[in-house]
Amino acid sequence: MTAVPVPYLVIDRQRETAESVTLQLEPIAEALDDFMPGQFAMVHCFGRGEIPLSVSSVQSTGGLAHTVRSVGAVSDGLCAARVGDVLGLRGPYGTSWELRQARGRDVLVVAGGIGLAPLRPLILSALAEPEVYGRVSVLVGARTPGDLIARKEVESWPTAYTGVMVDWPDKDWRGDVGVVTQLMGRAPFDPAGTWAFVCGPEPMIRATARELADRGVPKERIRVSLERNMRCATGHCGHCQLGPLLVCRDGPVVGWDVAEPLLSVREL
Repeated sequence: MTAVPVPYLVIDRQRETAESVTLQLEPIAEALDDFMPGQFAMVHCFGRGEIPLSVSSVQSTGGLAHTVRSVGAVSDGLCAARVGDVLGLRGPYGTSWELRQARGRDVLVVAGGIGLAPLRPLILSALAEPEVYGRVSVLVGARTPGDLIARKEVESWPTAYTGVMVDWPDKDWRGDVGVVTQLMGRAPFDPAGTWAFVCGPEPMIRATARELADRGVPKERIRVSLERNMRCATGHCGHCQLGPLLVCRDGPVVGWDVAEPLLSVREL
């Protein structure tokens, strides 16, 4: 990894929702080390600053890409980037989903909104090796149909089960309405022999992880991705401290056995 942003060229831009885009990137000269699913980069928008973004595609699953939602000055600038623009990247940083630990077992992925983006390379990696993993199921939740990302791609994944749920349907929605945990009973998985991977808003993570644990999935096999205010990405500034963890260094992906007591304290 490097503390100095490395220039990357935007080679493709896909509109995901009204507020989010996916940017496909390639190095202009020297490339960063390969990312693992779940890790993140500090992405620099020149003239505005940098923010942490988990990878939504890695070099082994179709090239490096980030999905970003416009929520502030830097993310606004990234969402406005066009093909041919240059961004700065440094990384890779953080822990990964550690998918290889799930070899021979069922894989259950639960995503909320744009939380599907960091899970996408994990899903693609698992589906690329069906002989290595058990049944792969994907559960996706979002506030509205307009907040769903990668909709056509999700429908094409050859999973054992894929379910999509929205909180607030529009007049054209013909799918399920409710919270994503309601889909859990439809997914074919053996709780005692399952690895679960969860990413989304913090309340959704807590509800999903607790439901999985209640169903018998061991807490250490429930991997969740945490989000905190990361600045340095190297564990030095302390902005992303969560109890004893520095999320940029010790996360963002941790087991629910580690995350549960921290996310149960309101002050944290």
